[in-house]
Amino acid sequence: MSSATDGALAGAAAPATASRKRAGSTGGLQLKSGERRVGWALVAPFLVLYAVWLVGPTLYGLVMSFFNTSVARSGLNGFVGFQNYAGVLSDPEFWGTMWHSTWFTIITTIPLVILPLVFALLTNRVGRGQWIFRFAFFAPTLVPVTAVVLIFGWMYSANNGILDQALAKLGMGPGNWTVTTGMSWVSITILTVWWTIGFNYVLYLAGLQDIPTQLYEAAALDGASTFQQMRTITLPLLRRTILLVTMLQILASMKVFDQIYLLTSGGPNFSTRPVIEWIYDTGITQYRTGYAAAASIVYFVALLVVGLVWMLINRRPSEED
Repeated sequence: MSSATDGALAGAAAPATASRKRAGSTGGLQLKSGERRVGWALVAPFLVLYAVWLVGPTLYGLVMSFFNTSVARSGLNGFVGFQNYAGVLSDPEFWGTMWHSTWFTIITTIPLVILPLVFALLTNRVGRGQWIFRFAFFAPTLVPVTAVVLIFGWMYSANNGILDQALAKLGMGPGNWTVTTGMSWVSITILTVWWTIGFNYVLYLAGLQDIPTQLYEAAALDGASTFQQMRTITLPLLRRTILLVTMLQILASMKVFDQIYLLTSGGPNFSTRPVIEWIYDTGITQYRTGYAAAASIVYFVALLVVGLVWMLINRRPSEED
């Protein structure tokens, strides 16, 4: 790709440069006091709900983590300082469930980053009827997790499950989908990929449709193949979207709870129990609310560190753009 592609790149960059100049020329404008009041009035309901339902409980949980709080007794009860944190950091069950959450993140992030990209690339090449594919991929994300687990639970059933019936017709034995640890992880991964692939698919498709078509036209004039266009145009211009999808998927997978709790209840023998389910069991089932609050804060800090590390890793490439 030579002159035609270079010209297309320059033409695509010109509107962005002009918009930045216009933004810079109006950067000195300031909102009037009345406009500020209207803005704050519009934002105020959200801020109130945010403070009541997120900031308030988070701060109360932080305070609770320093006390021997229990749902069986009213109040915060005795102050224990950092004993809850010391207990959590030395608790093998906590680290075991941390590994379960990490393993789930590994086995689901890879397909949920790659597969939606492949499907979005194929959909973007469809001339008509793209809405059918968008609907088909995104619709499962709108289904409640309880309904999804009921569907897959029936499919995985050892007695009348559709999967075991298909295996029997092929002369194979039952799949033991939720009986062994390995097959339980496979079953959970299949459920999660089917249920959540649509969100990443839509993000990728939106990023693909923002790429100027003249770049592909210029590359075709230069004799570039479809693979060369994808390698030199699509993937480089889609890099920020890929990074965004990867980060969102890692954080979403690390917070897994619903589908595992409903499908396997952390079994067999707690071998698939994620850390959030362990925190729930500790705080609600064992009545150790203060201890569970300390574990929640530790896990929150861990997620925060993951996000900060990912941001630092990708900071230099973003600044070079």
